[in-house]
Amino acid sequence: MAVLCDTQIRELVGIEPFAEGEKRPGAVSYGVSSYGYDVRVGTRFQIFTPTPASGGVSIVDPKRFTNDLFVDVDVAGTDTDHVVIPPNSFALCETVEWFDIPRDVLVICVGKSTYARCGLIVNVTPLEPEWRGKITLEISNTTPLPAKVYANEGMAQLIFLKADRVCAVSYADKQGKYQDQEGLTLPRVDS
Repeated sequence: MAVLCDTQIRELVGIEPFAEGEKRPGAVSYGVSSYGYDVRVGTRFQIFTPTPASGGVSIVDPKRFTNDLFVDVDVAGTDTDHVVIPPNSFALCETVEWFDIPRDVLVICVGKSTYARCGLIVNVTPLEPEWRGKITLEISNTTPLPAKVYANEGMAQLIFLKADRVCAVSYADKQGKYQDQEGLTLPRVDS
């Protein structure tokens, strides 16, 4: 496997909208980089907040994960440009960008150092060959304090690994459960 450089990312990977990696004063960077692509978080978030409706005490179960453990926040059309993640909690958000991953590419998602240095961690999630959609990012606030996340700015970096040959079975071949997701998709376990 080899890491794709900026020109290969432009040529091989479907990214809409595609952003150049320009300096943006006062903003967390995003766009193509030397060997990756920095994705932006959109305006829609689901912030993990156990509520009285959920009984106050719940067990997080990936096989029975329900939406009532989240508060929906959309900052589009509001006078704010960020959300606040409570201490020791997490949020789900969708990327601005839509991706179409080639059959011979595997993508690893890692957090950006700007947020990591504030105690905000993006879970490492692979994008398999021929996966398509907006990425649902999981952002954990590991601090004992509330933390801001800015909409429409960089949150994570994707690293593209090109295989020497195409895979035998792609995510599309498996009809993966997160294929063509629009973003902000809760965990699913097929029965």
